[in-house]
Amino acid sequence: MTTIASYTVARQCIPTRVTYTAKRSFGLRPSIAPKPSLNIKHIRENPDLYSQTCIDRNYVQQNDHPQKIIQAFEEWKELQRNARTLRQKNNDIRTRLSHAKTFSGIEASEVSARPQNEAELLQEARDLKSDIGLIELEEDGLNERIEDLATSLPNLTSKETPIGAEPSILGYVNERPNLPESSNDRTWRNHVHIGNEFDLLDFASAGTTTGWGWYYLKKEAALLEQALIRYALSVAMKHGFSPVSPPSIVYTHIAKACGFQPRDQGGEQQTYAIAQKEEEARTDGGQERNPEKTLAGTAEIPFAAMKANATMTETELPLSIVGPSRCYRAEAGARGAETKGLYRVHEFTKVEMFSWTMKDKEQAAFDSMLAVQKEILQSLGLYCRILEMPSTDLGASAVRKVDIEAFFPSRREKNEGWGEVTSASICTDYQTRRLNTRVKPASSSTKTEFPSTVNGTALAVPRVLAALLENGWNEREKRIDIPKVLHQWMHGIEHIKKNR
Repeated sequence: MTTIASYTVARQCIPTRVTYTAKRSFGLRPSIAPKPSLNIKHIRENPDLYSQTCIDRNYVQQNDHPQKIIQAFEEWKELQRNARTLRQKNNDIRTRLSHAKTFSGIEASEVSARPQNEAELLQEARDLKSDIGLIELEEDGLNERIEDLATSLPNLTSKETPIGAEPSILGYVNERPNLPESSNDRTWRNHVHIGNEFDLLDFASAGTTTGWGWYYLKKEAALLEQALIRYALSVAMKHGFSPVSPPSIVYTHIAKACGFQPRDQGGEQQTYAIAQKEEEARTDGGQERNPEKTLAGTAEIPFAAMKANATMTETELPLSIVGPSRCYRAEAGARGAETKGLYRVHEFTKVEMFSWTMKDKEQAAFDSMLAVQKEILQSLGLYCRILEMPSTDLGASAVRKVDIEAFFPSRREKNEGWGEVTSASICTDYQTRRLNTRVKPASSSTKTEFPSTVNGTALAVPRVLAALLENGWNEREKRIDIPKVLHQWMHGIEHIKKNR
């Protein structure tokens, strides 16, 4: 935590006492971290808009940050005025020293009011230089505070987003399955029971190995995971996405720049930090040696960081990539029937899509990702609904988010059976400003802008696998039917039978 000491302007020309203490809310930014370029002016000019956005999105702790930014900016301007006064006085002394013997060019009345001894003038110049240095420290502290306050604000909210906590239904994928409701649904249409009976899932061993929220995929379930990954990649690549295999460990400051904080607004732990000894993190003198790292909760984070501190050309955009990765979420949720099994887990495989676009092309990239999601889910035969998500459900970086929920027969008593399987978000320049990702427009040879980012889930394996087990259950044949589009990656397996 950085603290700037209090400073008192003691010169007669500045009778005002200026006191400021700066405390960085996110800690010291490592020297290797991208330098953010936030639009502070827009926040100062529209404080009510940003405050209302915080209220709409349930960012209660950040509600007063726009006003704090304005207050800190006014303090910064006052310091600027004080510094100008001291610099003018310092320049006056330099002029007098340049005329050391005659003080020519200085009015007699002014000379009589100033020290006549050259040594006294030199000492006063040194004092002024020290005073200016302290004010500059104050200014740096205020700039850091303004930046921290602005960084903690969520993105603005799109006009399409419903305000509140209720989503709006945009449409459906596939027809509702004709599944007769039965008292056995909670058993034989539950993926946990199916997985145990067919020796596909092992939660008990994972509990011993790692704890609650982990699992083993076995036999055909392990093959299904790979088949789903390859199928999702093939569909996304057909739509123009280029494959990338990202790292699963990222610097914590990179995750924060993408809008992912270690704890949510309720204080619940969100991420897994990589432990390291103090001597490994810093030198004996306290200098940074190895910045903190965290397990990535989504490939969106390392994907966004691929272009940190980089400048692209407009002709390169849209740049769309897709790739599978292991994802780590500390907030798997409280134990209970609604979170049992594969629905909420701490570690899983996900195929993620990510695009950088010019600001006027972000909707096209968003629509492209939704098209990929719909094609995958439709071909898998899953009954789904498409939702425009409300303001309270948006992450910090998103201005708009559309989720697709699949129907889980075993979850009829929970949200009428619906459960999220994909998500897509438009983040405008929220991430690129924080990662210093720029683009040079074709219309300018020198000017650069911040491109927009768009991200979306092509396929999250555990939930889709759970939905396939439940919806693919063939009661009459007592088997699990595998969607036809996955057969080519299942080594000739089209059905999963108990006696095999």
